[in-house]
Amino acid sequence: MPYELNAVIGPFDLLRSRTAGIREAVVAPLRQSMGLVPVTEELLAELTGPPTGLDGTGPECRPLGALFPAFGRIPSRTSSGTLDGWAPERSIAHVEADFHGGHGHQAAVVYGPGAKVWGPLRDADFTGPREEWPINAALALLGVVPDGAGGAEEADHQDLFLAVGLGREQDTAGWHSLGLSARWAASYEEWYGEQAAETARTARAAAEFERRRRLPDVPAALDGKEIMDLLGLPPGPRIGAATRHLQNLHLERGPLAREEAVTLLRDWALRQVVTDSPSRRA
Repeated sequence: MPYELNAVIGPFDLLRSRTAGIREAVVAPLRQSMGLVPVTEELLAELTGPPTGLDGTGPECRPLGALFPAFGRIPSRTSSGTLDGWAPERSIAHVEADFHGGHGHQAAVVYGPGAKVWGPLRDADFTGPREEWPINAALALLGVVPDGAGGAEEADHQDLFLAVGLGREQDTAGWHSLGLSARWAASYEEWYGEQAAETARTARAAAEFERRRRLPDVPAALDGKEIMDLLGLPPGPRIGAATRHLQNLHLERGPLAREEAVTLLRDWALRQVVTDSPSRRA
């Protein structure tokens, strides 16, 4: 699958503040509080001027890192000449990658407080250590760390490219769409909090669905009508949950006598009333 990347990467909140006055800029959230500004033709035109056409010096022909002077003109400068609010640990990087059919290249350059601090570096061979590949090296300078997902035995295979989440989208259009969807968030913390809440909501919904889903080929000691008559409930999700409970009991204990099933189901229903009460939800 082709992979294309042309973006500015840095702390999400820093990029959000530095692009506040740039109409075409969006900041897509990454992991580890980082963000990504996809470099579209429209963004380049806004920052570096419209294409000049015949002489081939339009924005799409500008070299790697050419947009940083434009980024630097957004904030004011201090008396020392550095950009107001920038600090050495608040670097940003311009990264590029282009792969088709397993072949391609990476390039990266890192800028610190008003000046280039590393690169540009380009690589199309990838024969050296993974941490020396251009994008990984740039990410390390930005403070990205391995996620540790592979364990100690896979430490040699840690890839900051994946750790920060650069595999989430495959092209500039995908990153731009992600950035647009995050425009509502004033900070990374706000965005992350909503993502965590949404993940929790999805997990609860999945668990609730599973709790009420009838298992195929597993008998229940009471049928749906008997459950409705016993509990005094109309058809609905709670009948499904009661049936699933009886099926789980069958799997745990084996076939149940009707009287035992009635007693166990009544006890289960009482526990559900307590769990679903407003005081428990508060």
